[in-house]
Amino acid sequence: MFKVFACILTRDLTLALRRRTDVLTTLFFFVIVVSLFPLGVGSERALLKQLGPGVVWVAALLASMLALERLFAADYEDGTLEQLLLTGQPLSLLVLAKVIAHWLLTGLPLVLIAPLMAMQYHLDWGAVWIMLVSLAVGTPVLSLIGAIGAALTLGLRGGGILLSLLILPLYVPVLVYGSGAVAMAAIDLAAVVPYLQLLGAFLLVALVFAPLAAALALRIALE
Repeated sequence: MFKVFACILTRDLTLALRRRTDVLTTLFFFVIVVSLFPLGVGSERALLKQLGPGVVWVAALLASMLALERLFAADYEDGTLEQLLLTGQPLSLLVLAKVIAHWLLTGLPLVLIAPLMAMQYHLDWGAVWIMLVSLAVGTPVLSLIGAIGAALTLGLRGGGILLSLLILPLYVPVLVYGSGAVAMAAIDLAAVVPYLQLLGAFLLVALVFAPLAAALALRIALE
């Protein structure tokens, strides 16, 4: 079972690296949005420091959504999903492998470059480190929730718009607590702990239930 998991993970990473433009598009979108925002609101230090956490998190949320529509689409079109159903392995485990590959290609680069982008907003190092931690915990939740939406809209015409409508309301708690943790870091580092604990709870719940829900939606889409 774990060999199949590793095989799916390696396969998705290999295929994605052959299409580097898809990976770079997400990263460039994040960089452009975060970089353009200070040009629009001005260079006032206090204002940028206040708006920075929310801007970075919103940009990361939107960037992670760019590749969601393609999460299962290629496998659906070439019949790979049907073959995965015939393997006899838990489909939820295979879905989890695909979600992890999606996060490694889209979420992890955002996490690594976010501290550099945050310097444009004059955040202190404590807030920057909290941003790094919150994104590292929160972006996998975005990928897991997005997998449910991608499975539900699989094969539908105009699925990208419907996907956004389905998952954006579910992203709101992650956005609120993720950006809230960074904002609180500038006031009191001790107050950040509850925010990170809630993000960790979201991640645990999503790890348990999101692959199961996405697998069920995929079975319905393939029937």
